[in-house]
Amino acid sequence: MTQNLSLSTINDLFSRVAAASNPRAILWQDEFGLWQPISSDQIYQRVRALAQAFLSWGAQKGDRIALIAENRWEWAITDFAALAIGAVDVPIYPTLTGEQIAALVADAGCRIAVVSTRQQFDKLNAVRSLTQLRRILIMDSPAPEGATAFRDVLAGADERGTERDPVFDALAHSVEPKDLATLIYTSGTTGEPKGVTLTHHNIASNQNIAAVDFDFNPTDALISFLPLSHVTARALDYVMFSYGVQVAYCSKFDKLPEAMREVRPTVFVGVPRVFEKIRQEVERRAGLSPIKKRMLAWALRVGARHRDTVYDGLRPSSQRWKLASKLAYSKVREAFGGRVRIFVCGGAPLGIDTAQWFASVGIALWEGYGLTETSPVIALNTPISHRMGAAGLPLANVELKLASDGELLVRGPSVFAGYWQKPSATAESFDQEGWFRTGDIGHMDQDGFLYITDRKKELLKTSGGKLVAPQPIENKLKNSILVAQAALVGDRHKFISVLVSPNFAALEQWASHHGVDAKDRAELVADSRVIALYAEIVREVNGTLANFESLKRFRVVADEWTQDSGELTPSMKLKRRVITARYADLIGALYADEATARGE
Repeated sequence: MTQNLSLSTINDLFSRVAAASNPRAILWQDEFGLWQPISSDQIYQRVRALAQAFLSWGAQKGDRIALIAENRWEWAITDFAALAIGAVDVPIYPTLTGEQIAALVADAGCRIAVVSTRQQFDKLNAVRSLTQLRRILIMDSPAPEGATAFRDVLAGADERGTERDPVFDALAHSVEPKDLATLIYTSGTTGEPKGVTLTHHNIASNQNIAAVDFDFNPTDALISFLPLSHVTARALDYVMFSYGVQVAYCSKFDKLPEAMREVRPTVFVGVPRVFEKIRQEVERRAGLSPIKKRMLAWALRVGARHRDTVYDGLRPSSQRWKLASKLAYSKVREAFGGRVRIFVCGGAPLGIDTAQWFASVGIALWEGYGLTETSPVIALNTPISHRMGAAGLPLANVELKLASDGELLVRGPSVFAGYWQKPSATAESFDQEGWFRTGDIGHMDQDGFLYITDRKKELLKTSGGKLVAPQPIENKLKNSILVAQAALVGDRHKFISVLVSPNFAALEQWASHHGVDAKDRAELVADSRVIALYAEIVREVNGTLANFESLKRFRVVADEWTQDSGELTPSMKLKRRVITARYADLIGALYADEATARGE
């Protein structure tokens, strides 16, 4: 069992990294695609050099520094350097527009920004007059006019070897637990982004206990690919650094399969959509061959009888299971690089069907739950304590209770103090006894395991007064290989409907096998045979639902919902307001005859 870390600040964590004498603490890909190592000593010297640059530019304790970059080694160096001088870093998603970035930079009052590429610089520089920025540091070289190159700031840093700077070390150690560490703007699935203020103590208290039941160690390796601007990915990397796990940075999601083959990680953490896509791709490829399709179906039936054993961390002794593992399960594991021993899922609720499917192919997914406002972990399944379908047991240093309407309330050292410059929003987020309102609907079983069913604000209320939780139903639909995303609609209407964004790779494969010839995606989803295909998927899901929950109507849209196109957050959650606004006419057509249509 892993021991508590006893961190007081994130700077304590940095000190552990610097003292680790690890020649391969970080891996990154050079311009030729080759993986290059960065040692513990190099991390220290680069952080020290950047921290000194920040100070020379007038940065002081409490100042905010914007960080706009993909996952790369410079992200970690910038983070540690800002925190080392007592500054507050403000991570911002690089997928945002220049205007969106400017609004956050201005709201936070940042005078220094660190960006990754020329593209990010151009976006920010174009709206620079809307901010208080005095300096922009760019990770790529050469630096354009108006920016400073990372390379120039770090020149000669690596040559200092094992040398330590007592003045810099003292400054880092002078930062106190109560000091603000980071300002993280929530991605805003239902409203405008709010700046979550997290102190060193908030994050350190979560770090100290979140991983106690995992035996992470220096022989492990992890690929950091989830956006570091999201608290889950950042907290995960902190855990990995704390235990000496090698962190390999993958800057683009489409590079992940190659990275998994080359790095062969032993720890893999993803959001539910990552696992759903892997499942769908396995099933799609199997569908190309009748023999492979039958083999996968057989292997899943065998695995289903042993999934509880797998979820308990044991290897089934059945000969049939071992044969299925050799023929089928091993291929799934190979998609992750073939060495992963710990799989963790977070960022959004994982559907029970997805958890069962992976357990049926020999993979236990440890699901966790948390929020940006809770630094982030509230509950977690672990190899020691777990229950499939649950979000896990609450961490030992947090308290939970349920409000009368089922909303989960939480209290503890990892809970933030409030939103940046939004006193009214802060007041609304806490009850009179200081419990934080998570906005999530949940329940706890007799053994204390937490279950999250949906977001309170996302519950749909029919005109008949029935409440419908959309996420569990959407997850059921996404169990089909043909469904990439689904969004329930129907708030304040007589009945519930659904918009479906197809898995176009699978749909186009099906269409070619069934003689459906369409000139584009709009024509494809309008074909009567395609509509009938999705009608059957909806019908099967309806068979598992109460009447008031059932989907009375559906539409298949011709669009793939992505983060870049704006329908998904960086953690792959639906932006419901965006979807309902974008498809307002289509939704209106679904309910055009509502007055005379049959309701619940």
